[in-house]
Amino acid sequence: MKRFYIITNKDKDPEYGMTGKIRDFLESKGRECTLGSEGPLPEGTDCALVLGGDGTLLQAARELRESDVPLLGINLGTLGYLAELDVHMALDGLSALLSSGPAVIEERMMLKGTLYHQGEAVCTDIALNDILVGRSSGFRIVRFNVYVDGEFLSAYAADGIIVATPTGSTAYNLSAGGPIVDPTASLLVLTPVAPHGMINRSIVFSDRSKIKLELAQLPGRPETEAMVGFDSDSQFPLLPGDFIEIEKAERTTKILKLSRIGFLETLRHKMSAE
Repeated sequence: MKRFYIITNKDKDPEYGMTGKIRDFLESKGRECTLGSEGPLPEGTDCALVLGGDGTLLQAARELRESDVPLLGINLGTLGYLAELDVHMALDGLSALLSSGPAVIEERMMLKGTLYHQGEAVCTDIALNDILVGRSSGFRIVRFNVYVDGEFLSAYAADGIIVATPTGSTAYNLSAGGPIVDPTASLLVLTPVAPHGMINRSIVFSDRSKIKLELAQLPGRPETEAMVGFDSDSQFPLLPGDFIEIEKAERTTKILKLSRIGFLETLRHKMSAE
């Protein structure tokens, strides 16, 4: 790899100290290096280094969705699932990357969500972790009608509904009681958030499925507004009668792997730390 692009979370590296060390190191090895603060991704970039945490990498995956450039996460915070290198091992890891053969790249599925208002598509976005539909404010529950591949599944009354990828199964989905899934799998996980009723289990669907979440009106209640969130980043309002269709995206996120530390070992460390 010869050309690198560095995306830095300014809150976690405000003085660009670690960013500068990495840039100096790469340039001392004869590599080209561009900072995200200096401009857009240059053509021919071989790898994007993402300094921050899982949230920073999620944002980078969305921003670089059209580039097909693999991401290498360098964790500047607490233990995460997506970052490959700890900050203290960053230079050693990069040295191994430069001196070894072709790197291992994992492809992670993404979700595409299309919002409809009065039957017309109004926007489309993608997510690496999850798409969440939940109440926008207050303490009122939200009622959803859920359809899968055009067939009515059930009506949910809940604080929200998560549709997660395998990568996102260890994020909000896990906190809501959903299953942990190997991140290299390809499937969709539907998990209700604090459901008010007997239907409180997650459901796993094929990656060929299309899930429709329609916001319904609770009888005798004022009009309810909900919000749709993509990876806890971009958000859009949803009114009664509006719906979102969620399916596997054509694009994937490429995660560069350097170490032999796999998903299970990361999971074990994460679970023992909690």
